[in-house]
Amino acid sequence: MFDAKKHIEQQVEEAKRVLGGKRALTAVSGGVDSAVATVIASRAIGEDLLAVTVDTGYMRYVTSEKVPESPYVTKLLQGLGVNIQLENAQDEFYEALKGITEPERKRKIVGAKFIDVFQRAAKTFGNAEYLVQGTIAPDWIESGGGMRDTIKSHHNVGGLPEKMGLKLFEPNRELYKDEVRKVAQELGLPREIYRRQPFPGPGLAIRILGAPPTKENAEVARVADWIWCQHIDKAIQSGQIPDTEAQYFAAYAPNWPVVGVHGDVRSYSGLALLRYITTLDYMSAAFGKLPWDVVENASIQITNQLKDNVTGCVYDVSHKPPRTIEFE
Repeated sequence: MFDAKKHIEQQVEEAKRVLGGKRALTAVSGGVDSAVATVIASRAIGEDLLAVTVDTGYMRYVTSEKVPESPYVTKLLQGLGVNIQLENAQDEFYEALKGITEPERKRKIVGAKFIDVFQRAAKTFGNAEYLVQGTIAPDWIESGGGMRDTIKSHHNVGGLPEKMGLKLFEPNRELYKDEVRKVAQELGLPREIYRRQPFPGPGLAIRILGAPPTKENAEVARVADWIWCQHIDKAIQSGQIPDTEAQYFAAYAPNWPVVGVHGDVRSYSGLALLRYITTLDYMSAAFGKLPWDVVENASIQITNQLKDNVTGCVYDVSHKPPRTIEFE
């Protein structure tokens, strides 16, 4: 049986051994994986650790007030006594992904761009030698290598450049998501962290399907996702949907247009794809058999609020396998 307390003790000692006497950065996204890695490293080396969160321009809204993830993460971690720095790299990411539609290229470009940002930050933080990442087992399993096929290149594994100036330290590398959540609780992290919805490192860049992840497309995807998640959250809070281990999000397919009618006017624009899965370990998952009024109400709001960009909504009824959780 997994022992979260023992894992923390072992990884703090390992962090002291590897990172002790050196400076390190930790890559913080706002999710439970990177938060756990950050707190473990902080307990080991304290002021010699700088947490860096990167505003890529592809972050989601995380509260009902539509606050973007990056500044929210900064405030949250400062409340935990961790040194944190926000890097605004939106223009860099938009430029690097200009015209890119192929999912694996997106992931590799994002991974390389993250390293560019972290290596710049390392120079300003006493030439930090290490990068602490929240990598977990499904990340490197799905990224392939050895006898494993590449399902998709996670930006923090298969998306890393071949040569980089920072060494990696990954205290969660052998854990699965449910185990990381247990570690987060044992560390005393707030529920808003240990129950946070997973979010891919490339963010909305891989939730814009079959089209370049432009700034404009990212905003449509962000709003569609926010609306869908708000409806799910309300249904969970009211008891209409069980509060189980689940992931839910919306993706946007601007180049899959469908014909529709708004009032008396013809529309011809993209689709929002709605996803809700239940899982234990995120290696396999089942689509959720949601109450149809939840899906219907979210669809109505999305197509009304985003009527210039979204004509229809599709609910994904695929399991993992054969699908992965994300569309790209």
